[in-house]
Amino acid sequence: MANQALTPVQVVGIGLDGADGLTESLRLLIEHATLLVGSERHLSYFPNHAAEKLPLTNFRLVIDQIRSRVVASDRTDLSKLANPLIVVLASGDPLFFGFGRLLLTELPADWLTFHPHLSAVQLAFSRIKQPWQDAQLISAHGRSLDELTKALQRGAEKIAVLTDGTNTPAEIAHLVVKLDHPTQYQIWVCENLGGAQERVQSFRPKDLLTQTFDPLNVVVLLRLPDTVRQSLNPEKLPLLGIPDSHFLSFSDRPRLMTKREVRILALGELALQPQQIVWDIGAGTGSVAIEMARLCPTSHVYAIEQTAAGVSLIQQNCQRFQVENVIPIHSAAPDALLHLPAPDRIFIGGSGGHLVPILNYCSQHLQPGGRIVLALATLEHLTDTMQWLAGQPIWQHQLLQIQLARSVPVANLSRFSPLNPVMLVILSRSEQPTN
Repeated sequence: MANQALTPVQVVGIGLDGADGLTESLRLLIEHATLLVGSERHLSYFPNHAAEKLPLTNFRLVIDQIRSRVVASDRTDLSKLANPLIVVLASGDPLFFGFGRLLLTELPADWLTFHPHLSAVQLAFSRIKQPWQDAQLISAHGRSLDELTKALQRGAEKIAVLTDGTNTPAEIAHLVVKLDHPTQYQIWVCENLGGAQERVQSFRPKDLLTQTFDPLNVVVLLRLPDTVRQSLNPEKLPLLGIPDSHFLSFSDRPRLMTKREVRILALGELALQPQQIVWDIGAGTGSVAIEMARLCPTSHVYAIEQTAAGVSLIQQNCQRFQVENVIPIHSAAPDALLHLPAPDRIFIGGSGGHLVPILNYCSQHLQPGGRIVLALATLEHLTDTMQWLAGQPIWQHQLLQIQLARSVPVANLSRFSPLNPVMLVILSRSEQPTN
């Protein structure tokens, strides 16, 4: 392996503390440069340097100049080099969303040696005193916020974002608010890290919408535990269509919830009436059961959920929304249904792999004039349902395919982000059930 110290292009990471933040060996390396490349800010750290200076304005032109200088020097035998020919100054770690990546795609790797400095993300997490080996790192510098949108929808625990003049901290906060996601975040804005004007502040997303910051900043989003979620006043909630963000959800699967728009349509198809018995099978977080219980406080809603985590969430959400007519059942259907009173309405949001046995049991115990509504997310479950219906001629059915998209901000514009398609199957019959 060739001695890397003798390569013709030396790429040196540098921070806001300029030359003072470099080691003595790197300062000597820069002193021997015959061409110094960097942004105006980086070059200003060495005002008295004797070498020719090349501002890093047009990346392609600069790379062409570097290539031509190395080729013209006829340095085919790198072992004969006494000093580096070119020093490129770059922010932080040049290979972390930096200029180093472009250099490697355009120049031979054996021309290059990298000397990383602390990256802005490293400094940001050290300032807010958080380990960051599990953080998702996103560059929104000259890019869209699509990757950040996906990370927020997944409920990533820690997200670091490199910003630019368009995707500012305020724009990031606007995206968080607009998504109205069950997972909530604390946002840290870290400005001028490592410099004399360093400032690190924490905000709630809504408090950040009109704030402005120095262009040199990093944004860190930390997911808040449900224990610090703001309390709700149920009297101020809508009668129908509670925002998703109001529900406590699975921390590792925040999207595992019947979305607000789907809930509204499913509740409409259930045609609820007062003083009914309602089964919510595969209740998950309890979002559908709680909406039904609030709409019909004289009804009894049995929320059947096979996971302990789900039952705990249902109980917590019932307390959060102050509903007392939801009865959580910790068991798997259809066995969980054996000792429940006969239902007037049934919503099936999950089946745990037992869809056909659940349909068999529900069809035999549904009260006359009752309804079953299934929310299906896969073609396989729809196929199972349709095959079951083929052997059940007394059942009437209607299919409703739901393909919805919510608007999300893109800089100062908006675009649609699709929700996962859902198929509602509405089943009804008027005959007396046969037991």
